[in-house]
Amino acid sequence: MTNANVTVVIDNMVPTHAPKPFLGEHGLSMLLEIDGRRLLIDTGQTAAVAHNLGLLGFAPSSFDAIVLSHGHYDHAGGLPHVLERAGRRLPVFVHAEAFGEKYSVSRGERRFVGIPMRVERLEGVGADFQRVEAPVEWSPGLWLSGSVPRVTDFETGDARLVAPDAGRGCDCQDPLTDDMAVFCRTPRGLVVVSGCTHSGLVNVVRHGLALTSCTRLHGWIGGTHLGPVGAAQQEATLAQLVAFAPDFVAANHCTGFSMMARLQAAFGERFIPAFVGTEISFASA
Repeated sequence: MTNANVTVVIDNMVPTHAPKPFLGEHGLSMLLEIDGRRLLIDTGQTAAVAHNLGLLGFAPSSFDAIVLSHGHYDHAGGLPHVLERAGRRLPVFVHAEAFGEKYSVSRGERRFVGIPMRVERLEGVGADFQRVEAPVEWSPGLWLSGSVPRVTDFETGDARLVAPDAGRGCDCQDPLTDDMAVFCRTPRGLVVVSGCTHSGLVNVVRHGLALTSCTRLHGWIGGTHLGPVGAAQQEATLAQLVAFAPDFVAANHCTGFSMMARLQAAFGERFIPAFVGTEISFASA
């Protein structure tokens, strides 16, 4: 049996018992090792990603590709620091709409939260952008989701995240159509590795089940964005996640402290707080 491994490189939290002096920041980066290949999923927001990769013993020159789950600074800001250390051009999978204007509005203040570097600069340090809209089978049994269909009526997203709408002449809630996840088909079902899940957790899981032809959810790894959304979406999502009956839920980043506690209560030993340095292994074949 072959195992896949996901290591959390960047998260908001570093455990107090961490064996090495990792750095934490508001952001996310995870390294997926599968079938002898390495896929870096997101890059955090600063050079902290390079610091932590070094402590974990992962050289960017060994990576086969990078995926940006969506176009927010806390997932893409560390990209040049990884590319500069790779020493060669790397495929960077990104949704075609990830470089659009993206803002957050809080207490009346409008703040840019998109990718903070121009495409040309990133290409200059080694990014070979592969723009994605439809699903891509990157490796046998492993897919990049492409655009996630929005089918639920309760996953309405984060109203604070906005984008300019020229047709309507205003800032409107950003639909974040650039939001993507990674799907692994395993002998025990679907494993989802997700950045922020702006598409909605249930939408993402349903898309993954359909795309991989899996009949059940084996595990979830990554951000859920349940922390910032409304109570109705939190309740409905948690109920549906319990109904999916996964074998493990490894949540982090935008899940938020309150929802992490609720996931712990709902799943008990099946819940993993996926802070920096956490490793999650699962059978991939």
